[in-house]
Amino acid sequence: MDVTDHPVQFGDRTTIKKRFVQSWQLYVLLAPAIVYFTIFHYVPMYGAQIAFKNFYATSGIWGSPWVGFDHFIRFFDSYYFWRLLKNTFLINLYQLALFPLPIILAISLNEVKNGTVKKWSQTLTYAPHFISTVVVVGMIVVFLDPETGLVNNLIVFFGGEPIQFMQSPEWFRHIYVWSGEWQSLGWSSIIYLAALAGVNPELHDAAKVDGATRLQRIWNIDIPAIIPTIVVLLILNFGNFMSIGFEKILLMQNSLNSSTSDVIQTFVYESGLVEGQYSYAAAIGLFDSVINVILIVTMNQIARKTSENSLW
Repeated sequence: MDVTDHPVQFGDRTTIKKRFVQSWQLYVLLAPAIVYFTIFHYVPMYGAQIAFKNFYATSGIWGSPWVGFDHFIRFFDSYYFWRLLKNTFLINLYQLALFPLPIILAISLNEVKNGTVKKWSQTLTYAPHFISTVVVVGMIVVFLDPETGLVNNLIVFFGGEPIQFMQSPEWFRHIYVWSGEWQSLGWSSIIYLAALAGVNPELHDAAKVDGATRLQRIWNIDIPAIIPTIVVLLILNFGNFMSIGFEKILLMQNSLNSSTSDVIQTFVYESGLVEGQYSYAAAIGLFDSVINVILIVTMNQIARKTSENSLW
């Protein structure tokens, strides 16, 4: 039975049971995703309450005493608060500034007419995505080594002085962001290529007849066609604005560059797993998540008011 044979009209007084019977196939397809998110994402959220407690393993989550917002206040008053907030914000802002690069790459690949060149270009740009973070950081360390690294050898060859890239705080953000962009650029462009594949070729044919140049066709046909995709991905990026992930930073971090490499996620890791301050770490993580929620809701509202595209 085709479920679209009996479309559900939400304005009608159709009962929930009748709607389920009409579209039960769709609910069956949706069920695994609902079960997964319920078990692995929503049920564990009950543990977030330890952010408002002094958690003792012997007392458990429910038996530990409440302390209100003490852990949040302690974090806001701590010496590291503004440094962590500044570093997290600047790295994410740097990454967000490079948001157009996958779009440019997708449009460039879409304009390549030679099939062989296009496939090789896609393979070369997608491949770094499959390299593990540990290997990527290892490559960075080897390439940037002040004595044997390729980059420093080139600098010396052209008459410069070797640079201690990994030990210099001022270089950390550039190395972190651009190495991440190198790794994810091709993979991030896939969704834009998929959106460009849906552009009606007759629009380009008509524009050619009217004398439009390639740049004019890109600007007036391709880009408007992928605007909804761009808006949705931009909103989703803001949903992770304060979440960098601590693995790569932890691997690249050392005592000499910690003034720019300390971020909220590494502090949560050190406070929670290294020092065993579970409640304090949970409070910091919850603070981070609340900011992300506020940002994604705000950006969605802005997108809804300024365009016809939004997540909800």
